[in-house]
Amino acid sequence: MALFSFLILTSLCMAGREALSISDCAANARRPEYTDITVVCGTSAINLAIQICPVVYTGYNSSLLILNSIRDNVDCRGTLDTSVTPPVARFIFPIREGKACGSNFLTTSAPGTGIFSDFSNIQTVNVSGVVRSFDPTTGMITYNAELKYYYSCAYPLEYLINNTQVDVSSSSIALKDNNGSFISTLSMALYQDMKYTTPLVLPPLGVELRTNIYVQVVASNLTSQYFVLLDRCYASVTLQPSNSTIFNLFVSCSIDQLTTMLENGDSQKARFYFPAFRFIEQQNETISTYYLHCITRLCERSTCSTFKQCNRRRRSVETTVVQQSITEPSLLTVAIKTKTESAIQSKEEVLSGGQSDGKGTSVGLGIAVAVLVVIGVAAILMAAYFYRKLKRLS
Repeated sequence: MALFSFLILTSLCMAGREALSISDCAANARRPEYTDITVVCGTSAINLAIQICPVVYTGYNSSLLILNSIRDNVDCRGTLDTSVTPPVARFIFPIREGKACGSNFLTTSAPGTGIFSDFSNIQTVNVSGVVRSFDPTTGMITYNAELKYYYSCAYPLEYLINNTQVDVSSSSIALKDNNGSFISTLSMALYQDMKYTTPLVLPPLGVELRTNIYVQVVASNLTSQYFVLLDRCYASVTLQPSNSTIFNLFVSCSIDQLTTMLENGDSQKARFYFPAFRFIEQQNETISTYYLHCITRLCERSTCSTFKQCNRRRRSVETTVVQQSITEPSLLTVAIKTKTESAIQSKEEVLSGGQSDGKGTSVGLGIAVAVLVVIGVAAILMAAYFYRKLKRLS
């Protein structure tokens, strides 16, 4: 009972220091409404703003609003902000399970659709909770209504990093905090060394065939609860891979024989590299240009190993043509350019057994045989002519 009285006294004292009166609120003093709370689903923290004048009108103050029933943690208390109109009580807490001021974390899974249809398990994490009023009234009855402000943020954990351009050393995507997305933390960059210290800058005539291109996808300013796992990376001939020839560098555990995975699903960065190749259909172009796309998953640290297993539904690594348009927005842009006029065989030519060169060799051989036949026929006719002439003279 003494502890309860102490909590009431403490709350009343705090309310006195931060008290707003009905007259301070003026026209904003009214009954609470459903729209009194604003929720910003950030990439590393959630920000709640509750209009305080309806709270005052009901008989409370900002110090009497309690987040998820936690009263003894100063980091979980609301702060009064009178610099905005109308004034609000703000709650800011990190998106980190166990340190999110009592918020509930619920991760759900569903089969992938659209661009994620290759994957049978697409996850979304929902972070939710409630801010309640604490009534300091003692006795058997009260005249103060109970206030409850619910919040919820749903974050998808699978993203498409699209159309990566080789001459961009690094890039970040516009913040989308209002939609509850982690995509703003993701960026993809290309490097020319295995230590990932020197960005790859595109030469005017493109990179040489078979030059190793080092790719890194990294999450910055992201809550430490999630790691980066690349589910699929592929190249397409056109900027948007709709109805375009594509080549899979890897899909899940099915990896092209010339692609090397260095790190994936073990931290907040993923790394791999592959030798520069060209598409055979661009053989008449001086510079072969294609676009790199990566489908990137954010997985909880404890569950990343599950997604790294090789029993998930996936496509085989092969060159295919996409028939269905990808309607999701392009998030990051990078194009790879290679020299096509080179004595070195392209990656596609190596994999296809050099069929294009075989056609040229066959044509040359046919011409040579035809010339030899003509020369042989001419020699026979001349020999017959001289034989008859010598026979007549004899």
